[in-house]
Amino acid sequence: MDIAALSTALSQQKTAQAFGVAVLAMANDQTKQQGQNLVQMIAGSLDPNLGTRLDVRA
Repeated sequence: MDIAALSTALSQQKTAQAFGVAVLAMANDQTKQQGQNLVQMIAGSLDPNLGTRLDVRA
């Protein structure tokens, strides 16, 4: 077994795994930000006076 080839393969695998983790962390951060933006958008669209009065004419 070639030690240099094994070392290179393990190093490449470690690099690929670190890259995958970094991409997932970025996706997670982006998803959290989108969720916060959605909550702010929903909270801003709510009218506190909506539904407090009901006008009924017979």
